[in-house]
Amino acid sequence: MNLIAFARFHGTNILMSGYDILIIGGAIVGSASAYFLRDQGFTGTIGVVERDPSFATSATTLSAASIRQQFSIAENIRLSRFTLNLFRELTDRFGADADIAFREKGYLILASEAGLPILKTNHAVQLAEGAEIVLEDAEALAKRFSWLSTEDIAGGAYGVSGEGWFDAHALLGLFRKALKSMKVDLITDTVTGIAREGDTITGVTLEQGGAVSAGLIINAAGPNGGKVAAMAGIDLPVEPRKRNVFVFEARDRFEDMPLMVDPSGIYVRPEGQVYITGGAEHPDTDGPADPRDFDPDWSLFEDVIWPVLATRVPAFEAIKPTRAWAGHYDYNTFDQNAVVGPHPQVKNFLFANGFSGHGLQQAAAVGKALAELVTFGGYRSVDCSAFAWERIPENRPFVELNVI
Repeated sequence: MNLIAFARFHGTNILMSGYDILIIGGAIVGSASAYFLRDQGFTGTIGVVERDPSFATSATTLSAASIRQQFSIAENIRLSRFTLNLFRELTDRFGADADIAFREKGYLILASEAGLPILKTNHAVQLAEGAEIVLEDAEALAKRFSWLSTEDIAGGAYGVSGEGWFDAHALLGLFRKALKSMKVDLITDTVTGIAREGDTITGVTLEQGGAVSAGLIINAAGPNGGKVAAMAGIDLPVEPRKRNVFVFEARDRFEDMPLMVDPSGIYVRPEGQVYITGGAEHPDTDGPADPRDFDPDWSLFEDVIWPVLATRVPAFEAIKPTRAWAGHYDYNTFDQNAVVGPHPQVKNFLFANGFSGHGLQQAAAVGKALAELVTFGGYRSVDCSAFAWERIPENRPFVELNVI
């Protein structure tokens, strides 16, 4: 029995109420999954549960909203390239007024002498996948970007096309608006429990709505993905990690500045008339976030980020910090890569978790992949087999080296 038959059988025959597919989490991953299920022709009932439809503290809306192809793993590049193609056809899918303010200004990832071999290896993978990335030495970079100090820099990889940043709220809004006309129930509630009988999920308990049957569950709960899996008796090493984003003004405007990533991990990019920056946290030591903590840590800007910015861009020695925000993202402590697809025993529980900061740019591709898996019984657009949950208990980390 394929997944669509499995879902429809259990969704309609257990309690005669509920949903064929219930998606836990209504931000970009959950909304994209629901959208592509309908787009692929799934006609059963779909419910999307989201506790906060304002998305005020969502990882989607609090991210730096960027897309890149500069990964070390081919599968991650393919996910982003799918999303890039979606950006190119937004008006075809969502209407003539669809606009996410995509600024295709590239990434510039810098490397020291010690980091240059990895950068070169990653670059070879990117070229093999068709990404338009150029690898240049320090002298060439200094000529290309007059504002850049190449002190202690051996080289850098620059995305000539297919990389940049966009409006996350606008992209999410397009999917959510489309769902309203696709017979998808958008449920404002919180999942407090998951019912399981042997190797089958039978439904969930909602804080306000009580018990709801479900033929198939998609875990798209973002930073809470690990907790949702635990409700089903499944171990998923995903936890919330806090990330700070700071906004500052500068006297000089550099219209040719891409999203620049220093070897330290600090990044900076233009945002209208200001700049945003971050990347000061250390994922190996910062630990899980308090789910109530969304207060920016200004000491990171003053003690860590600003000195790096002033070194790498001398014009940033004199800047004026203005505001900041903090958000949580779904950090996969095992290998910082997504977990996608069904559980091997509990086959009607699907993962879409652990993106470790890449979820916004990979959501459309993963939503499409899961829709294909449910509808056709296998992946067609992007093969997500390498992201399967089984690698975790088998201790086969699938490590992405370019985590920003």
